[in-house]
Formats: sequence, C-alpha cells, structure tokens
Amino acid sequence: MGKNKLARFAENKILPNVFQPTRAEALEQYKLKGKWNAEVFKNDNPIVLELGCGKGEYSVGLAKAFPEKNFIGIDIKGARFWFGAKEAHETGLKNVAFLRTQIELLDCFFAENEVDEIWITFPDPQIKYRRTKHRMTHPDFLARYKKFLKKEGLIHLKTDSEFLHGYTLGLLQGAGHEIITAHHDIYGAPEYKANTVLLREIQTYYEDLFSKKGKTITYIKFRLK
Repeated sequence: MGKNKLARFAENKILPNVFQPTRAEALEQYKLKGKWNAEVFKNDNPIVLELGCGKGEYSVGLAKAFPEKNFIGIDIKGARFWFGAKEAHETGLKNVAFLRTQIELLDCFFAENEVDEIWITFPDPQIKYRRTKHRMTHPDFLARYKKFLKKEGLIHLKTDSEFLHGYTLGLLQGAGHEIITAHHDIYGAPEYKANTVLLREIQTYYEDLFSKKGKTITYIKFRLK
C-alpha cells in the first residue's frame, strides 16, 4: 500500500465530514440513522445520496450548485473519496458528507423516509450473468433503497453502459415503476441543454474519461412504485 493512500486513510479519520463505521456498528443500529440532518447538517433540508461516489467530485459539485440540499457521497474506498472530503472541508462546504460503507448495508444507516434522492453515477455494469445481483439497479437493491427513500423520492442513473441502461429500463417497465425520463445520449440531446448543471456541467472522473473517448452518456430518472 502506497504512502499516499495511507496518508489519506489517516486524514479521513480526522476529517469532520467523513464517517467510517465498522460493520458491527452498522448492524447494531448506527447512531446517525434517522439523525443525519439533526446531528450532521444541522438543518431540515432534503438529503441526497450518491452511491459509489468515487473521488466525490459529483457530490461536491452538486453541493456547491444546490446549497438548499444536503449530500452524502457513499463508497467503500475511502482513499478515493478523500479528494472530495478534503476539498469540501478546505472550502467550508457544510452541506456534503462522506460515508464509507458497502451499498449492501445502506438501510442500516438511513431511516424510513429519511432520503429524498439517490444518484447512481457510473457504476460497474456487472455484465456477466453470475454478477446480476451486484448490479446497483437490481430488484434487491431497489427494494433496499425503498426502505429509506421517501414515497415521491427520485432515483437517477447516469452511465456510459448501454447494457446497464437497457437492463434498467426493462426492469423498471416490467415492475411497473415510474420512468420520468430516459435518454441514451444526454450530451447529444438538445432537450437537456436547460439542465446543464445536473447533467452536463458536473462530471465524475469516469464521465469525463468516457466522454473524451467518445462514449455516449445515458440517463434515467425514475420513482419506485
């Protein structure tokens, strides 16, 4: 393990916007479950999660653009989201935090109706059939999200994977979930020009990488029934 990674792990332990509970703490009723606004953000603003946040650039970008909302970037790799946590702390950005955990444990950290929106940004599409249950829009994951997402809560999926885009659309339609909007190329679609902050101006590391390689970026916004 490189020195830089060790240094990031060490700094994450003292950054006030980073939360790294153990698996045991998660399973034993995590102390912030149902209390993120009251104890972390100190307000009643809507809570938005970014799942698999990587370096945290999307969570930080959204927090800057929408100060009336609270954002939590979630990833198991703390050395990655250190970048976003460090930037947020140094710039005094108070409406974004980072949680190090597995997505499979999310319902251990958030109470019923605690979350308003979820962003799933460029997840591994898990193309192989034996990896189906690991897709972040698999029915098992959607059922988990529903435990803490508000009734009218939104889920956003941005991906460069036409496979995951198509898989998710088919799954949503088959299950009767509400598909609000779906497009296979948000950068080539003129109707998305008015929504540049959400869908174009803020980019993850992978989005920038894929776009430069000429890959189309797809988007789905939906509600669970």
